[in-house]
Amino acid sequence: MTHTSYHIEGADRKGRFVVTCDHATNSVPDALGGTLGLPEADMARHIAYDIGALGTARALAEALDSPLVWSDFSRLVIDPNRGEDDPTLLMRLYDGSVIPGNRHAGPEERARRIEAYWRPYHDAVAGLFETRPDAALVSVHSFTPQLRGRLPRPWHLGILHAWDARLSDALLELLAQQPDLVVGRNQPYPGHLPGDSVHQHALLHGRHNTLIELRNDLIAEPQAQEDWGRRLAPLLKTALARAPD
Repeated sequence: MTHTSYHIEGADRKGRFVVTCDHATNSVPDALGGTLGLPEADMARHIAYDIGALGTARALAEALDSPLVWSDFSRLVIDPNRGEDDPTLLMRLYDGSVIPGNRHAGPEERARRIEAYWRPYHDAVAGLFETRPDAALVSVHSFTPQLRGRLPRPWHLGILHAWDARLSDALLELLAQQPDLVVGRNQPYPGHLPGDSVHQHALLHGRHNTLIELRNDLIAEPQAQEDWGRRLAPLLKTALARAPD
């Protein structure tokens, strides 16, 4: 049975954005055993997918009247938000959990997963931009409130960016006016990994872009995902209008 590695929703929407969700699900193809040898509790953790991100991205895309592209394979299968030559593309250990199904995955298996899952997803994103080359990329992710052995993370959300911060700067200015939010710039992660999704689909093409990281306890429930999507949409529209060309 063929595993579908991506889905596109709202391809005919007329908005000025393309919304992506790289780590949308914890799905593992049957060809890989369905779990990669991990217990159910681990597959439900942030190590397998970005909890709440898909529902938030879906609500955001609808509010922006823009298409959404999301991956339908766990980041533990192969990470779509890493470049092909990134050593963390296929993880064997993640936040204290050994990934049994990846322990002996060598170069051939890595290449097979790239062709079967990683590349079709990125081809879909690239194909959508071909039909709307002036669209801005908004990549939606979530982060866990606390990694094992680390301090709690105080941010409600982070805005990540690389050298092209035009849209992110405008969005951060608007978010700074929200008195109930603690917002991080390039927190809790650095804003750029060479070859990542934003690099591939925006930075290399001079497109406006931003990556939104939401703390996953804030978007664990469907209503919260809907609320955040609708809250962020008008801010993104205003930020894009203000961002310099």
